[in-house]
Amino acid sequence: MSSSPGPAGKSGHVLARILSLEIARVTERAAVAAAQLRGRGNEKAADQAAVDAMRREMSNLPITGTVVIGEGERDEAPMLFIGEKVGAGNGPEVDIAVDPLEGTTLCAKNMPGAIATMAMAEGGTLLNAPDVYMEKIAIGPGHRHGVVDLDAPVGDNIHALARSKGVKPEEITALILDRPRHADLIAAARNAGAAVRLITDGDVAGVIHTADPQTTGIDIYLGVGGAPEGVLAAAALACIGGQMQGRLVLDTEEKRERATRMGIKDPRKKYQVEDMVRGDCLFAATGITTGSLLKGVGFREGVIETETVVMRSSSGTVRWIRAEHRQFAKFHLGS
Repeated sequence: MSSSPGPAGKSGHVLARILSLEIARVTERAAVAAAQLRGRGNEKAADQAAVDAMRREMSNLPITGTVVIGEGERDEAPMLFIGEKVGAGNGPEVDIAVDPLEGTTLCAKNMPGAIATMAMAEGGTLLNAPDVYMEKIAIGPGHRHGVVDLDAPVGDNIHALARSKGVKPEEITALILDRPRHADLIAAARNAGAAVRLITDGDVAGVIHTADPQTTGIDIYLGVGGAPEGVLAAAALACIGGQMQGRLVLDTEEKRERATRMGIKDPRKKYQVEDMVRGDCLFAATGITTGSLLKGVGFREGVIETETVVMRSSSGTVRWIRAEHRQFAKFHLGS
C-alpha cells in the first residue's frame, strides 16, 4: 500500500491529530478479542467479542460520537447500533462507522483477511446508510473522473480502465465477492478479457486493494456487498485516493421506508466517494487473521502483536502501526 497523499479534505480542525492513535487502539482491542476465537467455528461469538471490546475502548475516546454505520438498528443490536452515542462526551461531535469484525466467516474458519475496522468523521459528514446491500464499483487513483461507471456494462468498464492504464484488457484483474448473484458479472468480466480474483468475504479490504494495484494486483472492484462496508471503504479511499460509486439496493418497501427514516431522499442515487464522506475523516483497520492487507494478531508469551493501518483524508497520511502489547497481554493471556 502506498503512503503517498490522497486527496486533501478540509482543514480538519475537528479531528485532532491525537485521535489517529486513539482510533488505532479501538480497532486493536476489537481485533485481539476476535482473534482469540479464530478457527472455533462460532461466527456470532467472535463478532460479539469484537463488538464488546470495541465499545469498551470507544467509551474512553475524547469525543462526542454518534454511530451512523454500525451493527444494525437499536432493536437488532444491543451495542454499537445506529444512532448510539459513544465516547467520553467531552470532545468534538463526530460520526462513527464501525465493522468490529469484517469477515466473520474468515475468522471462524481461521482464513486470511479478517479485520477490525472503524472510521471517524466530522459530525454530519458520513452517509447514514441502512444495513442493506449496495452495488459497488471502485478503482485506484490516477484516472480521470468517471473513467468507469456503475451503470455501464462490465465489458465497457474493463476496456475503459485498460485504456486509461495503457494496457490490454487481459492485464486487468477484477476482484469480486464469490456469490451466486455475481455469476453473470464474473462471466462478463472474463468475456471482456479480464482476470477475476474471487474472495469469500471482506469487501472493505477488497476496495482498498484497488488503491495500490502494483502491490495487490487488483485493478477494479465490482459487485454487490454491504452498504455499511461501502461507506467504510469510501472513507479509506477518501484518505488514499481512488474512485468509487455505490447505489443502495432498496428492493422492498420495508427497506425503502427504513432508508427514508434515515434521511435517504433519492433511493436510486448513485453515490460517489465525496457523497459518502464529505469532511475530514480518519480510517483504521487492524488485522485479525493474516491477509494481503494486514498481518493478523500474534500471541506469544507475555506479548500480543498487532498490525494496524491508520489513514487521514485531510493530510493523505497513511501510518502503519506494528505494536506489542504487554500489559494487555497479561490480562488476556493470564500471564
